[in-house]
Amino acid sequence: MGQQEKVSTSLAGAVSEGISASLAAVDAELDRRYPGDPGTRQPVHTVYVPGNVFDADTVRSWGDQALAALDEHAPDAASFAAVLGLADDLAEDVYGRVRAKLEREPIEDLRVDFEDGYAGRDEDQDAARAARLISEAYANGTAAPYMGIRMKCMESAVRDRGIRTTDVFLTGLLENGGLPDGLVLTLPKVTYPEQVSAFVRLLEAFEKAHGLDAGRLGFEIQIETSQSILATDGTAAVARMIGAAEGRATGLHYGTFDYSACLGVSAAYQASDHPAADHAKAIMQVAAAGTGVRVSDGSTNVLPVGSKEHVHEAWRLHYGLTRRALARAYYQGWDMHPGHIPTRYAAVFAFYREGFEAAAKRLSAYANHAGGDVMDEPATAKALSSYLLRGIDCGALDTAEVDALTGMSRAALDRFAAPRRGDLTASAE
Repeated sequence: MGQQEKVSTSLAGAVSEGISASLAAVDAELDRRYPGDPGTRQPVHTVYVPGNVFDADTVRSWGDQALAALDEHAPDAASFAAVLGLADDLAEDVYGRVRAKLEREPIEDLRVDFEDGYAGRDEDQDAARAARLISEAYANGTAAPYMGIRMKCMESAVRDRGIRTTDVFLTGLLENGGLPDGLVLTLPKVTYPEQVSAFVRLLEAFEKAHGLDAGRLGFEIQIETSQSILATDGTAAVARMIGAAEGRATGLHYGTFDYSACLGVSAAYQASDHPAADHAKAIMQVAAAGTGVRVSDGSTNVLPVGSKEHVHEAWRLHYGLTRRALARAYYQGWDMHPGHIPTRYAAVFAFYREGFEAAAKRLSAYANHAGGDVMDEPATAKALSSYLLRGIDCGALDTAEVDALTGMSRAALDRFAAPRRGDLTASAE
């Protein structure tokens, strides 16, 4: 090794120290507001079931109904692939994985609904029953990975009812064994950040009343009004809502039909691929980036029921909307009917299996400094590892096949996917 060249500088160390001191508040603000993705599993969908309909067998029933729909309308891989336009080399694998998923874990995230979908006559009893059934499901191993409720919103007409239902439900969980790790709460129709702050105060009061750790209860914010995107002063209200949640916000969920109606979109054109929907979700996505708050797409109300022709048409629509959302980095959506979940999983599995080999090889080349025909950067390595981890979590990919192509353990993939701020140089194990 040759003699090292002398390096000269012109500025005293005090200059760097002074600059760092001047930016200390900014550094702290970045760490507080933009902690990055939590690194936990994100469900590929949320299913909502009215509180007066939810029962102990709901999760299994949805899986059985979805399997029955496949048996009736696409009994084999070839027929399913023909409906959705799946490539021949994917058909058998995707179909087999869809059926296995419906048998093993038909719902990833379930919300017992006490808002628009609720038609019960005794909300107290239904909320208490939901708490008991969810507690029992987690205890006996029949729960979806994530479960919770959507209460009524913080608008004056229903505020007291929403607060009471939240209290009844959470109290019921504590009385039946405690708060499950997969607990999720969804606050709908948020219009002003002050409504988010009010819900935070409610959760703080509940935690204090029961001696729970501060911040134990988080919640999703459902974006269903124009005011939640653009405030009266022209700012992005949704960004202020994330701040108002004081670290408790876990997700932003787009409400397709309420938001569309709010903008005057006629019923025939209310869909998640409408330009108004794309605009709202783009604002949500930018507001949430780096905060650890995840964005979810909405749903379609075209149900796959009735004749074979209509079921196939509805399946193609749902599959296409789901693939479109995935390409736009909306990795979660809402499903309204058991017939939707076969195409939800088909779209998700095809998305990850189509790109699996290329992503794995690119990440391996990057980690091993092997070069290739794409010059990837640390941020791209983060995206590649996140892609592989999402595929593993939902069942589209197997850990062994990812290990074989990347040469990385799960821990190594996790480090690439969620590095510390300013450190995107994780290495493979």
